[in-house]
Amino acid sequence: MQDAVHKNLSLFLSPEHPCSYLPGNIARTVFLDPGTAPQNHTYSLLAERGFRRSGPYLYRPGCAYCHACVSVRIPVRDFKPDRSQRRTWRQNQDLGVRLHPAEFLHDHFSLYQRYISWRHPGGNMDQSTPADYAGFLTGHRSSTLFAEMRLHERLVAVAVVDSLDDALSAVYSFYEPELPRRSLGTFAILWEISEARRRGLDWLYLGYWVAANRKMAYKNRFRPFERLEDDAWERVS
Repeated sequence: MQDAVHKNLSLFLSPEHPCSYLPGNIARTVFLDPGTAPQNHTYSLLAERGFRRSGPYLYRPGCAYCHACVSVRIPVRDFKPDRSQRRTWRQNQDLGVRLHPAEFLHDHFSLYQRYISWRHPGGNMDQSTPADYAGFLTGHRSSTLFAEMRLHERLVAVAVVDSLDDALSAVYSFYEPELPRRSLGTFAILWEISEARRRGLDWLYLGYWVAANRKMAYKNRFRPFERLEDDAWERVS
C-alpha cells in the first residue's frame, strides 16, 4: 500500500482463522501494527482503502482466494431514502439524540448486553464483560463518538461512530430488541447519514457487505452506495 509505505506504517498478515462472516470458511486479515497510533488523517486514508476499526485495531480482509467482503460507503449528499426509510425516519422523530465521548456508561452496556443476547445468541459476544465492551468500541480514540438515542428518559439505541477527515465511519450500533416496529437499526444509519451531511462530510462508511450473509443484507438498501473493487470505488445506484 503506497500511502502506508510513505507513512512508514507496518502492516501484518494474520494466520488463518475461522471466518466471522461465512461459517466454515477460513480467513486471513491484514492489520496495522497494533503498536502504531496513527493520526486521524492516516486513519482516513486507510478507511478509503477498505480498512475498518475494531477496538484498537485497524484491519481489512486479506484472504487470497475469497473476495466476498466488500467495503461499502454512502455518498451522503446523494443518498435518497426509500419509502420504508422515510417512514422509519418520521416515526422516530420523538427520540432525543445526544453525543458522548468514547467512555463506559452502565446503561449503554446494559443495552448492549440485551442486544447481543438477542442478535448473537450462543456466540462469544454474548459473554462480553465491561472490559470486552470498552475495548471493542472505544479503541481509546479521541475521534470516537457515542450517539445515544432516548425515548424520553429511556435509552433505546446507541450508534458508535468514528469521525474522519471527510467521513463518519459506522463502527457499531445496538438497540432495544423490544421495539422492533421502530426499526432502530435503520434509524441509526439514517441519523449517521444526516449527521455526516450536517458536518459537511462526503461519506458514511458502513464497513463490509457480504452477499451470502443475511445479517448484512440491510446495507444493500441504502442507495446510492459505493463499493470498493480493485482499490477503486464504484457507484451502485
